Amino acid sequence: MGLFRKKRKPKYVEEILEYDGKEQPEQKEAPVKKRKSPAMEYCDQILKASKALEETKRDYRAVTDYLTDIQSIENLPKQEMEEIQEVASHIMVLNQSRDAYLNKEKKISDSQYAQMEQLQDQIPDVIKRLKDNESYQSVVKRDMQYLEGEREEWRYYKEALEQETRILRKLLFGLAGVFIAVIILIFVLSYTMHFDVRTPFLMAVIAAGAVEGLLVLRLQNDMRDIKKSLANINRAIMLLNKISFKYVNVTNAVDYICEKYHVKNSYELNYVWEQYLEAAQEREKYERTNDDLEIFNNKLIRMLHGYHLYDSRIWIYQVHALLDKKEMVEVKHELVVRRQKLRSSMEAQVANIQEAKTEIQKLVKAHPGDDREIQEILEALDKECGLTA
Repeated sequence: MGLFRKKRKPKYVEEILEYDGKEQPEQKEAPVKKRKSPAMEYCDQILKASKALEETKRDYRAVTDYLTDIQSIENLPKQEMEEIQEVASHIMVLNQSRDAYLNKEKKISDSQYAQMEQLQDQIPDVIKRLKDNESYQSVVKRDMQYLEGEREEWRYYKEALEQETRILRKLLFGLAGVFIAVIILIFVLSYTMHFDVRTPFLMAVIAAGAVEGLLVLRLQNDMRDIKKSLANINRAIMLLNKISFKYVNVTNAVDYICEKYHVKNSYELNYVWEQYLEAAQEREKYERTNDDLEIFNNKLIRMLHGYHLYDSRIWIYQVHALLDKKEMVEVKHELVVRRQKLRSSMEAQVANIQEAKTEIQKLVKAHPGDDREIQEILEALDKECGLTA
């Protein structure tokens, strides 16, 4: 059809369409774009309306063909229709399975899935290594806490001993002063009162010696315990430094794996791995569903194509109508309503075209001297639009 093929107009058409009843004098200045004449505007209107009319006609014919297809399907023999419905039921089930997969909420992100898929051979060993490192980290941390407690305990004990030694030294000096004062008192009394000082002196010496001896013994024990406490503190610090180094190393190993896989611990990594395995199975099932769906879609198209339908492929998207008569009635109703709207649209477009042609005819009567030129324009438009003058 030559409906949409642009044809070359006669050279004089533009001049006639821009007719204003007067000859245009020659101008030396740059040409000014002339305003379209009413006749040209009506011609443009006819062109646009005719193109729209042709598109509407195509849609109308397509809708009519779809309605004819429905009639052909409804008139199929029962056995043949049952075979078509069997294939359609498989397609519906497969579509539901695919939609369920697509609408299922994802428990891991796409980036996590891709990472698990890329490193799936390593993940089980990574999970085991992370669990072992976390267990060792807990043991080392517990040992650190124990050594820190032991170090602090020995430190408190050492401080108590040092406090006690200071007190004992003060007592020794105090007792020494008291002993000297008692001896002086004994000699003073013996000189003034003529007492026998040997017995009191002996008793004072024995008492002072016993007390001083006990204090010195306790002081020596405290000094020995202070040295022992200091040795234990140094030993605890040394062990703590070694364990701290181990703790730092194992913590770095744990943090590296957690950061690499974007998890907080081995339990979360194991959860992501389990969700990946489940998602991988679902994706494999989805791919098998797509393959089966393609097979059944092609089978349905081949079966319907044998009945020379206008469009056999459209029914793979409307299998519910093949299985349920109510759905088929609904589809038919929508097509009927659509065809009615298209018919109304065509009538309105034809009316617009006829109205525009009437206005052009009026211009012919208004300018009888130019009727030949305007008629040539109408004939040219009729050829382009597929209409008669």
